[in-house]
Amino acid sequence: MIKTLEQAAASSHNPVHAPLLLMVDQEGGQVRRLSGAPLLSEKQIGQSADPAAEATKAGGAAGRNLGSVGMNVNLAPVLDVYRKAGDFDDQYGRSYSKSPAVVAKLGADFIKAQQKVGVAATAKHFPGLGAATRYQNTDKRPVTLHVSLNSLRTIDEAPFKTAIAAGVRLVMVSWAVYPALDPGVPAGLSSAVIQGQLRKKLGFKGVTVTDALEAGALRSFGTSQHRAMLAARAGMDLILCGPGVSEGEEAMQGLKTGYLGGTLSKPAFRAAMQRVIDLRSSLHR
Repeated sequence: MIKTLEQAAASSHNPVHAPLLLMVDQEGGQVRRLSGAPLLSEKQIGQSADPAAEATKAGGAAGRNLGSVGMNVNLAPVLDVYRKAGDFDDQYGRSYSKSPAVVAKLGADFIKAQQKVGVAATAKHFPGLGAATRYQNTDKRPVTLHVSLNSLRTIDEAPFKTAIAAGVRLVMVSWAVYPALDPGVPAGLSSAVIQGQLRKKLGFKGVTVTDALEAGALRSFGTSQHRAMLAARAGMDLILCGPGVSEGEEAMQGLKTGYLGGTLSKPAFRAAMQRVIDLRSSLHR
């Protein structure tokens, strides 16, 4: 399948002659789309006798696993700092620790090891879903996290700051609403979060990617076309769509309409496109 996609891209009239971005969620533990490494969840890594060594081992193993089948981007690691046992992240072992310093260190270890073997890492879910309760799942419903600005700065955003310093190539932005940053607007649709927090405050210059566009958290934000346009206007570079072909086609139509109609800034759109091309060009075929 991957070879077929690459051949189709190479034989098309696409002016960009660079590897496709072929990505998957290979976090470890329960969240693995491919069999094999990394076997340990982030929680298991955080609780191990030598967490730093295990995080490094997991990152390298994840990269080699994905690279062996032709994939070049991992939608991992999760850098959420969980709050309570059994909450949204912890119930699936998707958080290294309750300590932002520990999450930051282990996340950076994973990122550096994975990218060293040629697979780009994605830090998620900015600015953090660690405060979400067990049932606050943005895939299923709208979620508002009433976290103070101080907590967001000192707890939730801290691991992302470290990941950026470690050279993480992509950042996935959450669909939760953070009233302390932008009331009523999911982070992935918020220029205040993406441009203000992630890019200006934390200095991230890489590629931004949405969570799944069909998420229940966006049920009040119209069609896939409209959601894609809102996300791009807010500063998202890549729009992540579900498995259905129609979802992606609708999102592309929304971007095309917004670009040609002037709803989307042409300079900003071209800058986003260039960030994606730069990422593709830097990865191995």
